[in-house]
Amino acid sequence: MARKANSDGADAAANPGRLKQIALTYKMTRKADPKVGLVVAGVGIVVFGVLLAIGFLIGHPIYLGILGFLLAFLAMAIVFGRRAERAAFGQMEGQPGAAAAVLQNVGRGWSHTPAVAMNRNQDVVHRAVGKAGIVLVGEGNPNRLRPLLAAEKKRMARVVDVPVHDVIVGTGEGQVPLKKLRVTLLKLPRVLTGPQVTQANDRLRALGDLMSNMPLPKGPMPKGMRMPRGGRMR
Repeated sequence: MARKANSDGADAAANPGRLKQIALTYKMTRKADPKVGLVVAGVGIVVFGVLLAIGFLIGHPIYLGILGFLLAFLAMAIVFGRRAERAAFGQMEGQPGAAAAVLQNVGRGWSHTPAVAMNRNQDVVHRAVGKAGIVLVGEGNPNRLRPLLAAEKKRMARVVDVPVHDVIVGTGEGQVPLKKLRVTLLKLPRVLTGPQVTQANDRLRALGDLMSNMPLPKGPMPKGMRMPRGGRMR
C-alpha cells in the first residue's frame, strides 16, 4: 500500500510538471507561429466532425464519436508537435551553437562533442560519432570552415581509420538546413558495428577535448580572469 501511495504521489507531482511544460511550449510556439492555436483546434474539430458524421451515417454515432475524439486528440498532438519543432528551429536558425543542440538530440547510438575546433572568427566544428562513422558539422562562414574541417580530418586521421563525413549547416547551396540536420545524419549508411563505434570514441578522446587542449597558466588563476568559451584557436 505504501508503495502504491508513493507511486500515486509521484504521478500527481509529475502531471503538473508536464502540463506546465506543454503550456510553456505553447507560449514559445505562439510567439513564432501566432496561428498555432487555431490550426491545432481546427484539425481536432475536423477529425472529430468527420468521424462523428460517419458514425451517424452507419448508425453508430457513439462508437465513432469516441474513436473520433481519440483520433482528433492524436492529430492535434502531432500537428502541434510539428509546428512547435518548426518554430524552435526557426528561432535557433543562425544562433551560435544551434547545431550542437540538434546533435545532442540525434538519438541513441550517436555521441557528440561540441566545438572540437574553432577559429578566431568563431566559426566552429562539432563532432558526432555513430555507426555511420564520424560526422563533422560546421557552423559559420563556409569559406572559413573548409580549411577548419580539413585540418580536423587530418588531426583525426592520426588515431582513427573510419568514414568521415562533413556537413556545413546553413541555407546556401550545398549546405544542410538546421531543421534537416538530424535527418541527414540518420540517413547516412551504417558501416560500423557497436564495438567499432566504441573504439573510435575511445581513440578520439585520446586527442583531448577543448579544456584539455587549452593552454593554462601554472599557479593560481589571477583574479577576474575568465575562461575563454572557444576551443583551439586556429
